[in-house]
Amino acid sequence: MVGRGAPVKLTKLGPEVIAIFGPTASGKSAVAEALARRIGTDVVSADALQVYRGLPILTNQPLAPVRLVGIRELSETMSLGEYATLAHEQIDQLVAAHGSAVVAGGTGLYLRAALADLRIPPAGDPERRGALERLYDDDPSAALDRLLRLDPAAGETVHVRDRRRVVRALELAELGASLADGGRLWSPETRRPTLVVGLGVSEAELDRRIDERTDAMVARGVVDEVSAAARSGISPTAEKALGLRELSTLPLDEARGRIVTRTRRYAAYQRKWMRRIPGIEMVDAERPPEHVADAILDLARAR
Repeated sequence: MVGRGAPVKLTKLGPEVIAIFGPTASGKSAVAEALARRIGTDVVSADALQVYRGLPILTNQPLAPVRLVGIRELSETMSLGEYATLAHEQIDQLVAAHGSAVVAGGTGLYLRAALADLRIPPAGDPERRGALERLYDDDPSAALDRLLRLDPAAGETVHVRDRRRVVRALELAELGASLADGGRLWSPETRRPTLVVGLGVSEAELDRRIDERTDAMVARGVVDEVSAAARSGISPTAEKALGLRELSTLPLDEARGRIVTRTRRYAAYQRKWMRRIPGIEMVDAERPPEHVADAILDLARAR
């Protein structure tokens, strides 16, 4: 036993932070909670949508208390920089109090922001962004040519038909930053000694779990939840919650089918992202969460 109430000689693991990443429906929340109980600490969420109150079913918020879950109103926004500051504070508090912290999530950039001191690009001015969007809409090739003059490295990394990335790259170039600097996000450096664990689940099993979870969301009342959220007002960042648009605009049967399809695609993207995390240790997650937590604890003790 380590953490709260443990014998002094066992209160320290090799890593101070154990980060758990995995595709949606891989069981991150249950594994993280089981692990936190074993080492006597709390879980810090690294999920871009679980920061919002008002959509606990749709965003699959854990039932047990987890730090940085439900801390923003749906009408509010949350930037990556804001999240990083909050996550660092929570992790530092847990390490100081209990010797360790568990970080869990499926939003890759939020995970990296929680674990490292990233050079996060500055936020832009909405009016200037609007002007750049109009520039692109008038002539995408001219917008890309302007980007190539301002920031050749970034201009070489974006496609002329990728409106969002061309506009963002122009915005950063005018602010003295560069979209090409995004490669720094993959640095293996972390703020604290960290073990990063990936949850391995086969595609077939993920598909089964996604189907099952989507049906469970409907049974729990996600349609009423989304209706209430729409009446309260939803910010541009909160409205990215997967399934929100479908449940707001489509008949339930059609919405369910589209949610399953989009969730499977997102899970595939997350699995691809996971393979790019430097130094990640993969663990078989097709077994009970308690067994997965024990396997992770064995890895941590070996560090």
